[in-house]
Amino acid sequence: MVVGTLNVSAVLPYRGGGVMYGYPEGYTLMDLVPDDVKPLIHPHWGKFPPVNPMWYYLLGFMLIILGILSFFGNGLVMYLFTTKKCLRSPANMFVVNLAFSDFMMMMSQFPMYVMNCFGGGYWTLGALACQIHAFTGTVLGLTSLLTLAAIGYDRYCVIVKAFDGGHISSLKAFFIILLCWAYATAVSIWPFFGWNSFIPEGILTSCSIDYISQDWSTKSFGLFLFIMCYCLPLTIIIFVYSQIVIAIRQHEKALREQAKKMNVENLRSNAYAKKQSAEIRIAKVAVANVFLWLCTWTPYAYVVMMGLFGDQEKLIPLVSALPCIICKTASVYNPIMYAISHPKFRLALQDTLPWFCIQEPKEDDSKITRTEIESCK
Repeated sequence: MVVGTLNVSAVLPYRGGGVMYGYPEGYTLMDLVPDDVKPLIHPHWGKFPPVNPMWYYLLGFMLIILGILSFFGNGLVMYLFTTKKCLRSPANMFVVNLAFSDFMMMMSQFPMYVMNCFGGGYWTLGALACQIHAFTGTVLGLTSLLTLAAIGYDRYCVIVKAFDGGHISSLKAFFIILLCWAYATAVSIWPFFGWNSFIPEGILTSCSIDYISQDWSTKSFGLFLFIMCYCLPLTIIIFVYSQIVIAIRQHEKALREQAKKMNVENLRSNAYAKKQSAEIRIAKVAVANVFLWLCTWTPYAYVVMMGLFGDQEKLIPLVSALPCIICKTASVYNPIMYAISHPKFRLALQDTLPWFCIQEPKEDDSKITRTEIESCK
């Protein structure tokens, strides 16, 4: 291929040989893209010089590592929670759904991303694959967030509404999970009907909604997605966890005051104390996980809003690409935060895979019935 009097192959060694490194003066990211792919890409990305080839290899390698960790981490969670009867509770149905959505998120995203990183540094799979890639990423990412909100609501029912019969039944949990998937699909499907579109973004190795075009249709959908996928779930999460923290503090304060009046050190029995401690620990883990989720998804939400309503000149390819990679780390740490920190899960993992060297203390065997023992086999 020749551009003017320059032999492009001589300056693109990672695309087929040559001994020179660098790009011709005035070369842009769009010049690396074949003519049949250019109609998929917004002209905005043609304003910027090509990205150093190192980034494609580095990000592709990172996605391979994340994909492997997500596959085994979430796969292990789904296996144990579906095979161990003692783990089959309404609350754990949400954990399994979170693991499933995270598992599918990474399995549907990282193969395409890695293929494009090592296949030329641009979207090589055509328009249909671009739409599928972006749509599945949006649906699965939103489902994970909604599931986190559902887990928060379940903790809210257990801790705050414990005396009002607020525990969630298996049927109600199943209905909430279906609602999460239906909501995510209903919000994400509109680009197939002409409201916005799915296009390559950033360094052109992944696809997302169009947050570059300045027409009202694009801006309105981006704002709609920001409110429905970020602000609304976040509002629910902040409400339920703030209520949990307030309830725990008030309960602890009431217990201390009552114990002081009765001139005793503690009003709790050992069994009750352990149960409350486990509930509080699960709630703390959930809060930490939501905080991590905000750390991973807020940069991407900021990029989308900046592209729609801010200074697009600051929206260079890597600025768009890196938050997208950060988002995918959620599928790796979710099983660690929610499952491996779960006491009963750790016991089940200790029994199934003893070489993990997990040392989770067991309850007094005299207090465990034969039925409970058999249910974890």
